Amino acid sequence: MKKTLLVTGAAGFIGSHLAEHLLRRGDRVVGLDNLNTAYDPARKRANLAEVQSAAQNRGQWEFVQGDIRDPALLDRLFDENGFDAVAHLAAMTGVGVSIEDPQLFFEVNLLGTLHLLNAAKQHLVGNFVLASTSSVYGNGSAIPFSETAACDRPLAPYPASKRAAEMLGFSYHHLYGLHCTVARFFSVYGPRNRPDSLACQVADGISRQQKVRLYRKGQMHRDWIYIDDLVRGIAAAVDRPLGYEIINLGRGEPVLVADFVALLEKHSGAKARLIQALLPDMDIPCAFADIQKARCLLDFQPAVSVAEGVERFWHWYKNQ
Repeated sequence: MKKTLLVTGAAGFIGSHLAEHLLRRGDRVVGLDNLNTAYDPARKRANLAEVQSAAQNRGQWEFVQGDIRDPALLDRLFDENGFDAVAHLAAMTGVGVSIEDPQLFFEVNLLGTLHLLNAAKQHLVGNFVLASTSSVYGNGSAIPFSETAACDRPLAPYPASKRAAEMLGFSYHHLYGLHCTVARFFSVYGPRNRPDSLACQVADGISRQQKVRLYRKGQMHRDWIYIDDLVRGIAAAVDRPLGYEIINLGRGEPVLVADFVALLEKHSGAKARLIQALLPDMDIPCAFADIQKARCLLDFQPAVSVAEGVERFWHWYKNQ
């Protein structure tokens, strides 16, 4: 059945792919994004052009430039559109960057989420999906990371702000019966990756013969998930009101950063110029998602291997 959906952060890497996916299946999608300067807004406008192209003869698409911290704007959008569900992806991201401006991170990630939850509650939205991060697990959680972990020792303001938003989602479920699914994203990569992502930094370094910083000689494990797999997981969460749940969305297969870099070198045919550095205090040596809950509740089955995903990413990158 066709739905009317709000996607926040719709001009970003993940948001634009999600909007495309929902449009291709025939949904009506309203995308909201403030096109901030966290990275070049031109890249975000290019993402929106891709969504607009996908919208032709598929679903209905409307883009609104605005801020989730504007409750009057949200009230108008919710009132005019009668959303069936919200996929809330808008956020300030980046563990290291959050140390420089923690106030901004909390204003966007917590206060912005509060405004959206209020609008969803007041307008009787059927389901609210909140994007979160594997960074909330910190450095003390058992491996693999399970959704039952306390996640009460965040290593930087960014994961602290996202963990606070997760708990706020539970409060709105408990008090008002709002269905809220928290989706904890692991290391997402693919076409349209943010320029500050490791995949883009290494690809830029190779193509421009620039040096790239690599922590611990790449001897860290990350749970890489290709964008198409992640989007299918988010869409499944949008379609299934589950009360309140926290669900990991990773591949469930940690891979060394050094091996990920080696795959990029293989497909580029050139070596990256790597600068070795110590692992910062706000980072962790291993991220590994337990995805049994996602399999059970969302029928989530990641299909794209890291080897295939990196090849697809490089093909996109070299054509930019």
